[in-house]
Amino acid sequence: MYVYRCPHAHITLQSVISNLIFFEKCLADTADFILNFASMECYGEDVPHVLAVDDNLIDRKLVEKLLKSSSCRVTTAENGMRALEYLGLRENHQQNNGSKVNMIITDYCMPGMTGYELLQKIKESSWLKEVPVIIMSSENIPTRINECLEMGAEMFMLKPLKLSDVKKLRHQLTNVEVVKR
Repeated sequence: MYVYRCPHAHITLQSVISNLIFFEKCLADTADFILNFASMECYGEDVPHVLAVDDNLIDRKLVEKLLKSSSCRVTTAENGMRALEYLGLRENHQQNNGSKVNMIITDYCMPGMTGYELLQKIKESSWLKEVPVIIMSSENIPTRINECLEMGAEMFMLKPLKLSDVKKLRHQLTNVEVVKR
Protein backbone atom coordinates (compact mmCIF):
# COMPACT_ATOMS: atom_id res chain seq x y z
CA MET A 1 0.00 0.00 0.00
CA TYR A 2 1.28 3.44 -0.96
CA VAL A 3 0.78 6.43 1.37
CA TYR A 4 1.14 9.84 -0.23
CA ARG A 5 2.78 12.42 2.00
CA CYS A 6 1.69 15.93 1.14
CA PRO A 7 4.62 18.38 1.14
CA HIS A 8 2.22 21.03 2.49
CA ALA A 9 0.97 18.98 5.44
CA HIS A 10 1.88 21.80 7.81
CA ILE A 11 -0.94 23.90 6.32
CA THR A 12 -3.89 23.64 8.67
CA LEU A 13 -7.53 24.25 8.03
CA GLN A 14 -7.37 27.14 10.50
CA SER A 15 -4.59 28.88 8.54
CA VAL A 16 -6.53 28.43 5.29
CA ILE A 17 -9.65 29.94 6.89
CA SER A 18 -7.64 32.82 8.34
CA ASN A 19 -6.15 33.57 4.93
CA LEU A 20 -9.59 33.44 3.29
CA ILE A 21 -10.97 35.89 5.86
CA PHE A 22 -8.01 38.21 5.28
CA PHE A 23 -8.45 38.10 1.48
CA GLU A 24 -12.21 38.64 1.83
CA LYS A 25 -11.54 41.81 3.87
CA CYS A 26 -8.99 43.00 1.31
CA LEU A 27 -11.51 42.44 -1.48
CA ALA A 28 -14.20 44.28 0.47
CA ASP A 29 -11.84 47.23 1.10
CA THR A 30 -10.88 47.31 -2.57
CA ALA A 31 -14.54 47.16 -3.61
CA ASP A 32 -15.33 50.04 -1.20
CA PHE A 33 -12.53 52.12 -2.69
CA ILE A 34 -13.65 51.43 -6.26
CA LEU A 35 -17.30 52.15 -5.48
CA ASN A 36 -16.48 55.36 -3.62
CA PHE A 37 -14.11 56.48 -6.39
CA ALA A 38 -16.68 55.65 -9.07
CA SER A 39 -19.42 57.46 -7.16
CA MET A 40 -17.28 60.62 -7.14
CA GLU A 41 -17.28 60.51 -10.93
CA CYS A 42 -20.95 59.57 -11.43
CA TYR A 43 -22.84 61.78 -9.01
CA GLY A 44 -23.51 65.41 -9.69
CA GLU A 45 -23.30 68.21 -7.17
CA ASP A 46 -27.04 68.04 -6.51
CA VAL A 47 -26.91 64.49 -5.11
CA PRO A 48 -26.68 64.43 -1.30
CA HIS A 49 -23.41 63.08 0.05
CA VAL A 50 -23.55 61.11 3.30
CA LEU A 51 -20.63 59.88 5.39
CA ALA A 52 -21.62 56.61 7.10
CA VAL A 53 -19.45 55.55 10.06
CA ASP A 54 -19.75 52.12 11.68
CA ASP A 55 -17.17 49.62 12.92
CA ASN A 56 -19.44 46.70 12.00
CA LEU A 57 -18.99 45.82 8.31
CA ILE A 58 -22.50 44.36 7.95
CA ASP A 59 -24.20 47.40 9.52
CA ARG A 60 -22.01 49.73 7.43
CA LYS A 61 -22.93 47.91 4.21
CA LEU A 62 -26.63 47.93 5.15
CA VAL A 63 -26.62 51.69 5.75
CA GLU A 64 -24.67 52.22 2.54
CA LYS A 65 -27.09 50.11 0.49
CA LEU A 66 -30.17 51.80 1.96
CA LEU A 67 -28.76 55.28 1.35
CA LYS A 68 -27.69 54.47 -2.20
CA SER A 69 -31.16 53.08 -2.92
CA SER A 70 -32.44 56.53 -1.88
CA SER A 71 -30.18 58.22 -4.44
CA CYS A 72 -27.45 59.35 -2.07
CA ARG A 73 -23.74 59.37 -2.66
CA VAL A 74 -22.22 57.43 0.25
CA THR A 75 -18.73 57.34 1.67
CA THR A 76 -18.03 54.89 4.47
CA ALA A 77 -15.57 54.89 7.34
CA GLU A 78 -14.94 52.02 9.74
CA ASN A 79 -14.26 54.21 12.79
CA GLY A 80 -14.31 57.74 14.14
CA MET A 81 -10.66 58.47 13.39
CA ARG A 82 -11.08 57.52 9.71
CA ALA A 83 -14.16 59.75 9.56
CA LEU A 84 -12.18 62.67 11.01
CA GLU A 85 -9.42 62.08 8.47
CA TYR A 86 -11.93 62.08 5.63
CA LEU A 87 -13.52 65.29 6.94
CA GLY A 88 -10.15 67.01 7.31
CA LEU A 89 -10.16 67.02 11.11
CA ARG A 90 -6.99 65.60 12.56
CA GLU A 91 -6.11 65.08 16.21
CA ASN A 92 -5.23 68.43 17.85
CA HIS A 93 -5.65 70.49 14.66
CA GLN A 94 -8.19 71.23 11.97
CA GLN A 95 -7.52 71.35 8.28
CA ASN A 96 -9.96 73.04 5.99
CA ASN A 97 -9.28 70.63 3.12
CA GLY A 98 -11.54 67.69 3.92
CA SER A 99 -14.33 66.36 1.78
CA LYS A 100 -17.74 67.97 1.62
CA VAL A 101 -20.74 66.11 3.00
CA ASN A 102 -24.41 66.87 3.54
CA MET A 103 -24.87 64.53 6.50
CA ILE A 104 -22.97 62.20 8.78
CA ILE A 105 -24.56 59.05 10.17
CA THR A 106 -22.56 57.24 12.83
CA ASP A 107 -22.85 54.31 15.17
CA TYR A 108 -22.72 55.27 18.84
CA CYS A 109 -20.72 52.33 20.16
CA MET A 110 -17.35 52.00 18.38
CA PRO A 111 -13.88 51.16 19.68
CA GLY A 112 -11.34 53.96 19.94
CA MET A 113 -13.79 56.82 19.50
CA THR A 114 -17.51 56.62 20.18
CA GLY A 115 -20.11 58.20 17.95
CA TYR A 116 -20.70 60.73 20.73
CA GLU A 117 -17.02 61.73 20.72
CA LEU A 118 -17.12 62.04 16.91
CA LEU A 119 -20.22 64.23 17.25
CA GLN A 120 -18.35 66.45 19.74
CA LYS A 121 -15.40 66.90 17.35
CA ILE A 122 -17.71 67.77 14.46
CA LYS A 123 -19.72 70.29 16.49
CA GLU A 124 -16.47 71.92 17.72
CA SER A 125 -15.38 72.51 14.11
CA SER A 126 -16.13 75.97 12.76
CA TRP A 127 -16.94 74.70 9.25
CA LEU A 128 -18.58 71.35 10.05
CA LYS A 129 -20.80 72.31 12.99
CA GLU A 130 -23.79 72.89 10.67
CA VAL A 131 -23.59 69.40 9.13
CA PRO A 132 -26.41 67.25 10.54
CA VAL A 133 -25.16 64.25 12.50
CA ILE A 134 -27.39 61.22 13.00
CA ILE A 135 -26.46 58.79 15.77
CA MET A 136 -27.57 55.17 15.54
CA SER A 137 -27.42 52.46 18.15
CA SER A 138 -28.85 49.03 18.85
CA GLU A 139 -29.36 50.08 22.49
CA ASN A 140 -32.35 52.20 23.45
CA ILE A 141 -30.88 54.07 26.43
CA PRO A 142 -32.78 57.33 27.11
CA THR A 143 -29.87 59.09 28.85
CA ARG A 144 -27.58 58.29 25.91
CA ILE A 145 -30.19 59.53 23.44
CA ASN A 146 -30.69 62.79 25.35
CA GLU A 147 -26.94 63.31 25.70
CA CYS A 148 -26.48 63.04 21.93
CA LEU A 149 -29.41 65.31 21.12
CA GLU A 150 -28.17 67.92 23.62
CA MET A 151 -24.71 67.81 22.00
CA GLY A 152 -26.31 68.68 18.67
CA ALA A 153 -27.23 65.39 17.01
CA GLU A 154 -30.06 65.89 14.54
CA MET A 155 -31.60 62.51 15.28
CA PHE A 156 -31.04 59.27 17.19
CA MET A 157 -32.08 56.09 15.38
CA LEU A 158 -32.28 52.50 16.52
CA LYS A 159 -30.42 49.82 14.57
CA PRO A 160 -30.88 48.03 12.34
CA LEU A 161 -31.90 50.86 10.03
CA LYS A 162 -34.86 50.27 7.78
CA LEU A 163 -35.85 51.81 4.46
CA SER A 164 -38.48 53.91 6.27
CA ASP A 165 -35.70 55.38 8.46
CA VAL A 166 -33.66 56.26 5.40
CA LYS A 167 -36.68 57.94 3.82
CA LYS A 168 -36.81 60.22 6.89
CA LEU A 169 -33.12 60.95 6.42
CA ARG A 170 -33.60 61.63 2.72
CA HIS A 171 -36.32 64.15 3.57
CA GLN A 172 -33.91 65.76 6.02
CA LEU A 173 -31.24 65.90 3.30
CA THR A 174 -33.47 67.82 0.91
CA ASN A 175 -33.48 70.68 3.41
CA VAL A 176 -29.70 70.83 3.87
CA GLU A 177 -27.11 72.55 1.69
CA VAL A 178 -23.77 70.94 1.00
CA VAL A 179 -21.19 72.29 3.42
CA LYS A 180 -18.21 73.35 1.31
CA ARG A 181 -14.79 74.40 2.43
